[in-house]
Amino acid sequence: MVGAVTELSSIDDYIAGFPAHTRDLLEEIRAIIRRTAPEATETISYAIPTFDLDGRHLVHFAGFARHVGLYPTPNGVEEFAAAFAPYKTGKGSVQFRLDQPLPRDLIERVVRFRIGQIRPTA
Repeated sequence: MVGAVTELSSIDDYIAGFPAHTRDLLEEIRAIIRRTAPEATETISYAIPTFDLDGRHLVHFAGFARHVGLYPTPNGVEEFAAAFAPYKTGKGSVQFRLDQPLPRDLIERVVRFRIGQIRPTA
């Protein structure tokens, strides 16, 4: 993590430690999640920004030197494997390079999918 802070008390604290462009992308991801899941609460978990819904982790996100990461759980990555093909992925993560535009619609679709996993009847 570029903007390492020993004790993070908020997502604002986390984001503040990054260069301007990375901060902008992190704020954009945060805004997409807030807009898509207005009932979710913000927290720091696993030392990264996290949104929780009904007591469960909805999604995490993070900043790095060359990318921002979205962590929609392994199920979220599996569900969107085809859409994530242009990006580097891991078991429960996807990386969006800093020099490319964020796939805003895709991030929103992922958050909606995760809401459906937490609230299957929603």
